[in-house]
Amino acid sequence: MKYDAVIFDLLTALIDSWTLWNDVAGSPDDGMKWRRRYLEITYGCGPYRPYEALVREAARDVGLPESLGGALERRWSELTPWPEAHGILTAIPVPLAVATNCSVRLGRQAADRVGVAFKVVVTAESAGFYKPRPEPYRAVLAALGTAPERTLFVAGSASDVPGAKGVGMPVFWHNRIGLPPRDDARPDHLEPTLDKLADLFARN
Repeated sequence: MKYDAVIFDLLTALIDSWTLWNDVAGSPDDGMKWRRRYLEITYGCGPYRPYEALVREAARDVGLPESLGGALERRWSELTPWPEAHGILTAIPVPLAVATNCSVRLGRQAADRVGVAFKVVVTAESAGFYKPRPEPYRAVLAALGTAPERTLFVAGSASDVPGAKGVGMPVFWHNRIGLPPRDDARPDHLEPTLDKLADLFARN
């Protein structure tokens, strides 16, 4: 087997969180502005600051009500996995794990929405830093006990590509909405869905 485990970004690679953010914001344009500002804040914030506070701060920064942060929390249980996610993950014959940029409470709730058993769930809160800092990726690898070069990372956001590559992991980028690359780092696999992920194990 080429890989000993697979680690997933949760809120973009496995779950359609974009639709919920857009719906809470009231439109796709406002949802995208809000989400992009949130990502900018997390990428630059250094040590962990509460996820829920960053979501409210991002809304305020783009001229939306801070109360949208609370609305997003209240509707968190509406998060929906991408249609193929459950079937693909259940076909992968190695341990599965998650590294996600949110709080422990919301991360575990979102992971449960996928409907599969993850061996490890690491959040920004539990790691003390947000991705693409190396600490969350290293925390998952340590918990799994696997070597980076034998652990596939499935990215959803552009920043997870250089983040995971930076600690030595090969990367499958599930770029569902056509995000541009963040820098010169390139994934080992680039796909618009998760469908071909299982093929990596079928060929091994």
